[in-house]
Amino acid sequence: MEENSIRLDKYLWAVRLYKTRSDAAEAIKSQRVMINDAYVKASREVHPGDEISIRRPMATLRYRVEKLVSNRQPAKNVSEYCVDITPEEEKAKLNVPRETIFIFRERGTGRPTKKERRQIDAVMNGFYEED
Repeated sequence: MEENSIRLDKYLWAVRLYKTRSDAAEAIKSQRVMINDAYVKASREVHPGDEISIRRPMATLRYRVEKLVSNRQPAKNVSEYCVDITPEEEKAKLNVPRETIFIFRERGTGRPTKKERRQIDAVMNGFYEED
């Protein structure tokens, strides 16, 4: 039985773009998921040919809906239902090595004080801010 449409959150879960349906719904609610360059609700119906954009911390991934499916699929079958159309420059952003900050403290000085913790947090927030 071929369906004409399916809820977006259920589709994202079925094609393994999110681990759980509630994770997919939360991402949609947080406006990290768009269909055809428009923000939508989790209940939005998905149709073949729609383009789904998913914002991740380092890149925006794009997929095209090929066929509809409501049951979670094995990883090897996902390509039948969803095609990755993410540009290569976006995929390259995911492979950029992340820099590590190491803050040196003298041995035996114990845990940071409240003031030192604020200074560390200020450095970390400036380093990890998203674009």
